[in-house]
Amino acid sequence: MTKRHVALPPEAEAGLDDFLSDVDARLAAAVEDDAAESTCEVVQDVLVDLYGDREAYERWQAGKQVSPAERVRLQGYDPCNATLEAEYYAEKDEERFKRSKHLQWLWRQFDATPMADNIEFALRFRQMLANHLFDEAGENLRIFKGVTFSYGHNISVGDNTVIHDDVHLDDRGKLTIGDRVSISDDAHVYSHDHDIVDQTEVLNYHTIIDDDARVTYNAMITAGVRVGKNSVVGARATVTGDVPAHHVVVGQPAKSVRVKPGFEDDADPVTDHLEDRADDREIPYDLPDDLDQFDEFERPPELSEPIHPHKRP
Repeated sequence: MTKRHVALPPEAEAGLDDFLSDVDARLAAAVEDDAAESTCEVVQDVLVDLYGDREAYERWQAGKQVSPAERVRLQGYDPCNATLEAEYYAEKDEERFKRSKHLQWLWRQFDATPMADNIEFALRFRQMLANHLFDEAGENLRIFKGVTFSYGHNISVGDNTVIHDDVHLDDRGKLTIGDRVSISDDAHVYSHDHDIVDQTEVLNYHTIIDDDARVTYNAMITAGVRVGKNSVVGARATVTGDVPAHHVVVGQPAKSVRVKPGFEDDADPVTDHLEDRADDREIPYDLPDDLDQFDEFERPPELSEPIHPHKRP
């Protein structure tokens, strides 16, 4: 084993437990119809304290003078006063996103505090938040600093999984991550793609990383891929097809180069390409009839008409 157990001093441990229990209970209560406080109010209150801004916040609430910059900062603790990139996604589930946005705001702003580098505190704080935010969050998750996602509510993660620094989990479609998975720093896992002609045409997929798989440093898993059980994706690999169980894949595009030693009898033979089965995992959606949409690129029509609505690059 390469890790050892560590523990905070008893007094620090007691303070951490009190804080996590309080925030956990308040977030759970905020979903009730007769809740005393909304999720926005809980998030705002927690962030005011984490940033040590209680005095200025109470001064502002009392109607006393604050500078324009202070006002913007103090307003920004409330996720109802913030926008995220996913807010612009036309096909999202608006009702689910309302709460997910507020929890994601707490997640992101926590990561900008000095406490995000206190590993024991930060891992347990993110586990608590994941229990509220993800569709499913297994036990003993270890999610490190700078992990981002589109919504959060389309992510399911199993037990004892580790997600390292600065990983992006795009759950615009759906992500399922199994037990004992390791995703290394700077990896990107996608569940949406764009039409090759009309880049505003979004295609959503179910992307899967099976139990005991390892996705290593700076790798990219494209939308609709399945990374098989006990497989390894090499550093900086770009995976555009399904990775067979127990295989090691490397390269751009990734190819299988070997089977993990000891699993030869359980694995499919090595081939020179990974099969793209993303079409089988596409997630269809309908847009609202009254959608007020816009083309952020403002491209001329002759460059924007899709040849085929499901044409991937």
